[in-house]
Amino acid sequence: MFSFDIPPLTSGIIAGAVIIFFLRVFGIAVSTLRVLVMMRGKKLAAFVAGFFEVLTYVIAIGQVVNNLDNVWNVLGYCLGFSVGTVVGMLLDERTASGFANIRIISRYKAQSIVDAIHQAGYGATVGWGHGRGGTVGMIVAVVRRKEIDKICTIAEDVDPNAFITIEDTRTIRRGHLQMSYQER
Repeated sequence: MFSFDIPPLTSGIIAGAVIIFFLRVFGIAVSTLRVLVMMRGKKLAAFVAGFFEVLTYVIAIGQVVNNLDNVWNVLGYCLGFSVGTVVGMLLDERTASGFANIRIISRYKAQSIVDAIHQAGYGATVGWGHGRGGTVGMIVAVVRRKEIDKICTIAEDVDPNAFITIEDTRTIRRGHLQMSYQER
C-alpha cells in the first residue's frame, strides 16, 4: 500500500514544492490559452503554447515522480493545476482577443437598439421573427470581444427586457466593424 511521508518543512522542501506549483500555474495557464487560440484557428500561437505547456509539464511531473513520497510536491502540483486554470481564464479575459457574435431579441424596441448601436459606431443588423409572445426584433452585431459589455449596455439601456446571447466568432469576412485609429 502506498503512503505519503510528510517530511519536515526545510527550505529545500518548500522551494521544491513552490517551484512545482509555479511550473504548473504557468503550464496550465498556457494550456488554457492554447485551447482558446486553437479554437480561433491560430495555428502558430497554438504550436508555441503547446511547446511551453508540455515543457513545463515534463519538468514539474519529473520532480513529483522522482520524489513521490513527498506530499508537499504533490500538493504543489495539484494547487498549481487549480490556480493555473483560473490564471489562464483571467489572462483570456484580459487579452479579450477575437470577435463575438451578439444576438439581441427585443419585442418592442429592436429598431431603437439598432439605431443606438449604429450611433455608437458599430454595425448591427435587425430581422423580424415570431416568438412565443408575438413578433420580435432579432439584432445581430459582430464586435471585438472587449466591446461586448459596451454593446450589451447599449441594448439594455434601450430595452432592459432584451434577451441577449453571446457566442465566440472564429473568423469574420467583410462587414462593418468599428476600427481604432491604429487599425485603419
